[in-house]
Amino acid sequence: MSAGLSTARLEAVLERFAAVEDELGRAADGGSLARLGRERAELLPVVEAIEALRAIDAEIGGLDELIADAKTDAEMRALAEQERAEAGARRDAAAEALQTELLPKDATDARDVILEVRAGTGGDEAALFAGDLFRMYQRFAESQGWRVEVLSVSEGTVGGYKEIIAAIAGDHVFARLKFESGVHRVQRVPATEGSGRIHTSAATVAVLPEAEEVDVAIDDSDLRFDVYRAQGAGGQHVNKTESAVRVTHLPTGIAVAVQDERSQHRNRARAIALLRAKLFDIERERLDTARADARRGQVGSGDRSERIRTYNFPQGRVTDHRIGLTLHKLDAVMAGEALGEIVDALAAEQRARLLASESEAA
Repeated sequence: MSAGLSTARLEAVLERFAAVEDELGRAADGGSLARLGRERAELLPVVEAIEALRAIDAEIGGLDELIADAKTDAEMRALAEQERAEAGARRDAAAEALQTELLPKDATDARDVILEVRAGTGGDEAALFAGDLFRMYQRFAESQGWRVEVLSVSEGTVGGYKEIIAAIAGDHVFARLKFESGVHRVQRVPATEGSGRIHTSAATVAVLPEAEEVDVAIDDSDLRFDVYRAQGAGGQHVNKTESAVRVTHLPTGIAVAVQDERSQHRNRARAIALLRAKLFDIERERLDTARADARRGQVGSGDRSERIRTYNFPQGRVTDHRIGLTLHKLDAVMAGEALGEIVDALAAEQRARLLASESEAA
């Protein structure tokens, strides 16, 4: 058994799971119930993988005894040897699955996210591309059963967005979208281009895990609030009511604005949540930099200025530069249908790198 699957380590997981279940049965306050519930949900797949592996080990043990028994006739021994080979293959797969479950987890994987898409170089075409990207994520989110709530919009002059910020809530949203942060490049002939010349434009995507109050303490005295009239679509309401809210964190100078709700109170709450996510992200980046060795297990550098993907419309292909993956199904990707293939490939590469790092450390 490998160091990662040592008996002591597996027993420790099982003991902790039993302790959590016991504490859950006795917990009275909502905070403890939520915390223990999250820990149980994280441990359960590991426990199930351990039990599956041990069931196969027991099966193999029984077959080995049958094969070694001198009283076993030749036909039965041949059948047992065939089953033993099949069980061995299943054990290898179960051990690999357990090894993956035991990999260090990102504590933020289960969280909802703040998605920011901003037009980069390319003027109007970049804004149009930013709109295409946001709709791609919106459709992908819908296919996953997630909820999308637009928080702030700055529209482009000919369509699309100079910037759009949205909250996405659902099951393990950050785990699925965390590799989308970076520069996305598009190569296509703009609708305004009469000569048919291909242009290259870019948009920047940021995916921030939503932060909880326990993650980031914000002193009210460090905040400045400004209210103003919301801009953009919305009918007469936006011209009459100062419902949009901008909050500035004075120590860092970070300012965020939310204008999507008619309620100033609601916009204020969403602005604080967005600010908290940004401050939490800064702290996570600082810790990542401090733990430079851990970054070897990451897909890409994590730098938001890194060009991560190219969408080539004339050739109908999408290329993710971090893992060298090219899909010749650009329309399906932009429709959110095939984005999952890229997301899954990135997650698989991350697991492979983490497994390699674990093997080196063992």
